[in-house]
Amino acid sequence: MDRGQLAEFLRVRRERLTPADVGLPAGLRRRTPGLRREEVASLATMSTDYYTRLEQGRGPRPSRPVLTGLARALRLNEDERDHLFRLAGEQPGPPPGPPSDVRDGVLRMLGRLDVPGIVLDAKYDVLAWNRQAAALMTDFSALPVKERNLLRLRFLHGDRQAERYGMDATQAFAREAAADLRAATGTYPDDPAIAQLVSDLLAGSPEFAELWARHEVARQQSLCQTILHPEVGRIDVICEVLVIPERDQRVVIYTAEPGSPSDHALRLLDVIGTQTLSHG
Repeated sequence: MDRGQLAEFLRVRRERLTPADVGLPAGLRRRTPGLRREEVASLATMSTDYYTRLEQGRGPRPSRPVLTGLARALRLNEDERDHLFRLAGEQPGPPPGPPSDVRDGVLRMLGRLDVPGIVLDAKYDVLAWNRQAAALMTDFSALPVKERNLLRLRFLHGDRQAERYGMDATQAFAREAAADLRAATGTYPDDPAIAQLVSDLLAGSPEFAELWARHEVARQQSLCQTILHPEVGRIDVICEVLVIPERDQRVVIYTAEPGSPSDHALRLLDVIGTQTLSHG
């Protein structure tokens, strides 16, 4: 354990945060930059005295749960979290779960696109989308947050998905996505949301249960497919998958061959929007 470096790291990271960063009111009479020590201690669920001793290089070696609490309180990314663990003399464990926050720059990019785009996390939760994606796929804002997941849509509402994407495409997606989810369980073994998703899919889909029993593990490389849209007909989409490795997220952008009927259909969807769609 490097007490000096650990203390300095904690202090610098604390001073870089603002109350707004962690959902606290700014208050008055802040004489020092960043958060107060007692605020970090409260966010990390530890005593102020213990945190103060750590920041002064006088504290005992922190346990893994304490380090996890500090990483959460200081809003550390995965690399910073690993560094914190190593300073404390611990080997970094698996990350607690896939991040659900999407960078502001990615959100701005989605908003400026004139083609459909979505952001997925490692368990296929749809974290963000633009209005073109809502018109092409489904209006995700009309779904409960828990249901904004491509695997739930595929395995628990398979008939509707087959109507939209075709049986062959949905079967190929099912096989590849199950193997991808198996990989996510290895990356995030302690994430309760992934465990709940697997449990729900096993209980609700014999097809998923059969695929899951194969123990196939692979990262899905493509989400491209033909979409049979109820308003504009067949659309052959070309997908670009942009990986955001530090958040284990993927940006999926749907385009079509310029000047093709599918390209015209996408442009028509941009005009129609979600107004004529039903979300049963």
